[in-house]
Amino acid sequence: MSVFAKATAKRSARAAWTGLAIAGVSTLLLSACASGGTPSTETEEPGDDTAGDALPIEAGDRDLTLKVGTILPQSGTLAFLGPPEEAGVGLGAQEVNDADSGLSMEVVYRDSGDTTTDIATVSVTDLLSQDVSAIIGAASSGVSFTVIDQITSAGVVQFSPANTSPDFTEYEDAGLYFRTAPSDLLQGEVLGTQIADDGHSTLGLLVLNDPYGTGLAAATKASFEAAGGEVVAEELFNTGDSNFDAQLSAISASNPDAVAVITFDEAKVVVPALVGSGYPGDQLYFVDGNLSDYSADFAPGLIAGSKGTLPGPKLEDDFRDRLLGVDPDLADFSYGPESYDATVLIALAAYAANSTEGADIAKYLRQVSGGSGDGEKVTTFEDGAALLAEGKQIDFDGASGPITLDEHGDPTEATIGVYEYGDDNKYTRIN
Repeated sequence: MSVFAKATAKRSARAAWTGLAIAGVSTLLLSACASGGTPSTETEEPGDDTAGDALPIEAGDRDLTLKVGTILPQSGTLAFLGPPEEAGVGLGAQEVNDADSGLSMEVVYRDSGDTTTDIATVSVTDLLSQDVSAIIGAASSGVSFTVIDQITSAGVVQFSPANTSPDFTEYEDAGLYFRTAPSDLLQGEVLGTQIADDGHSTLGLLVLNDPYGTGLAAATKASFEAAGGEVVAEELFNTGDSNFDAQLSAISASNPDAVAVITFDEAKVVVPALVGSGYPGDQLYFVDGNLSDYSADFAPGLIAGSKGTLPGPKLEDDFRDRLLGVDPDLADFSYGPESYDATVLIALAAYAANSTEGADIAKYLRQVSGGSGDGEKVTTFEDGAALLAEGKQIDFDGASGPITLDEHGDPTEATIGVYEYGDDNKYTRIN
């Protein structure tokens, strides 16, 4: 059994410890968020010699054709995330192919839909029939849970750029599931603390009843209450619901100082209804699932002063321009960096393994991310492939940050940005 396989076998037994470590470290760093910095998390198993875990890299030329599929939202309640995510994948594949390294990448794009449809299952079935080595997606945690067994049982890597449910950390996935988005244990802690730091003592929660929504709500509630606040309303709804009167009435009746709207595209319905009923628009808090440009959806100034959280560092102008080179019509860039990094990491792992078999790619994904191997820092596929061709170890730091995957396939370093809406109903980063 390889060292990687041994680490995977310990996955479930140590998952609870890792989750607590992430939450604990983020607590120590939250002051950076309040003072204008960006919180991050990093965990390492006590006594873990990551350099000693390194698998060997075969020096020499490569002749590999890597086929990757995507199940990203072209329709459904997260459709606004589809364009930046697909642009991130497209940019990554373009740069892999431009490197002329001996590895070429082909991407087959398919829709994930949302949990009200069976589109993801149909898409995965199609992609598996085309012998893809890896599938990037889904964006929705709920959607990923509907297909993760189908993908991993086929020996194919699943790599999500946006799944944030804590439940993936201990999921039995044969070591084939990875993500570049951090667990909502961190985002919830940042959001709850931000609400408390803004002077609010009571909080209402409107929550999508799926693994993403309930997981993020639980982390937000725990953080807010730890800061001395009280959650006075917690209303759930299901994907596909079109009437939210009962939930909004219950929240209004509790008269909270602030309301966290933990939804996807449903925010376009519930936010105008809540503000229209008299609730102040500047006391709302958004999350990554609905932090979007609402300039064409809401009346000017409707949510001016409201805030929201989104995983990821501040988007560099150069990377934004590169994404726009793939899709000039992009209006939102959420999870574009994470999608790019997932694509490049898959390609680097295939190059390191000198194989396009899903299981072989999975064995090297943690290593090329810097989670083991103590490799040389690189920020592009081209530079990484050049070192790998010399038989050297690498540590890829991407557009979304250092990443550094752990034995659970989770990133151990992450940043959560805090954003604020202006009179134009567009959001800008404030930390």
